[in-house]
Amino acid sequence: MSRLVWFSPLSIRFHWCRSRVKTHNLWALLPHPGVEEVSGRIAFQGEPGAYSHQACRETRPEMEPVPCRTFEDVIEAVRAGEAELAMLPVENSTYGRVADIHRLLPESGLHIVDEAFVRVRINLLGVPGASLDQVKRAHSHLVLLPQCARFLRERGIEGKASPDNARAAREVAAHGNPEDAALASELAAEVYGLEVLASDVEDEDHNTTRFLIMSGEPDVSRRDERMMTTFVFRVRNIPAALYKAMGGFATNGVNMTKLESYMVDGSFSATQFYADIEGHPEDEPVKLALEELAYFTSLLHVLGTYPADKNR
Repeated sequence: MSRLVWFSPLSIRFHWCRSRVKTHNLWALLPHPGVEEVSGRIAFQGEPGAYSHQACRETRPEMEPVPCRTFEDVIEAVRAGEAELAMLPVENSTYGRVADIHRLLPESGLHIVDEAFVRVRINLLGVPGASLDQVKRAHSHLVLLPQCARFLRERGIEGKASPDNARAAREVAAHGNPEDAALASELAAEVYGLEVLASDVEDEDHNTTRFLIMSGEPDVSRRDERMMTTFVFRVRNIPAALYKAMGGFATNGVNMTKLESYMVDGSFSATQFYADIEGHPEDEPVKLALEELAYFTSLLHVLGTYPADKNR
C-alpha cells in the first residue's frame, strides 16, 4: 500500500486515499462552521488545505473531504465506493484549462451533477510570529507563482516551486523558518497553524477556478431554471463536418459557452471535442441541436446535465 504520512502542527496523522484503500477521517480536525453531522464523503486532488479542498468546504460543507494524490485516484475513490462525489477542477480564469482533465472525464464512468465557481484568493502564509519583512522565499505550486509575480518582485521575495500549494504550507509549518512562507489558501493557514502575512496577493483580482462535481450516478432532473449540459464528440471524416455539426446549435438558438478540441490516442487526425451548452436535453431546441450533431459525429457522449452556477 502506497501512502504518505506526516504530522501537522496539531500532531494529527493523515493518509492519502488510494484506490481500494479505506480513507481517513479529516472531519475531526478541519473546522466546518454550522455543520452538525457528516453526510457522505467527497474526494479531491491535493493535500488538506488545497483550493480543491476549499471548493469542497464551500459547496458541500456537510460532507467529509477526502484528499487524493492524483485526479485518477479521485475518480477511482468514487468508482470504488470510497466517496460519493468527486471535486475536479477543469479551468481557471487566469491559467486556463487544467491539464489531463478533459482526457480523463469521458473514460471515468462518472457523471457531472453540479458545477462550482470558486474564487482563488492567494495568501502569503508564514510561521507564527513571523513578519512580512522577514520573508525571503515563497513556496507554492508552479502555476500559482506567476500569478503573484508582481507582489513577489516588489518585495524582493524569491519564488520556490512546490508540487502542491497545501504541501508548501505544510512544509513551511514543519520547518518553522520565518524567512520561508507559502502562497496558499486561508484554509491552509487554518489546517497547518500558519499566519496570514498578506492577503489577496494575486496579480489579477478575477482569479476563479471552475470545478465539476461528479457522481457515480447521473442526475438529469431539472433542478434549476438555468441548466447546463456537457458532452464530448468526434466528427465524422467528411468535408466541413464540424461546421455542419455546429450549425444545429446556431439554427436552434442554443448558446454554446465552451468548445475545445484535443487529440486522442496520440493521433493528429483523431480529434475529440469538449463542449458546454446552456439548456437541458429535454428542451426542444437542445434536443434538435443534439440530434443534428449526432448525424455528423462518430461519437457523442453526454457527461452530465446540471444547474448553472450562480456566478456563471
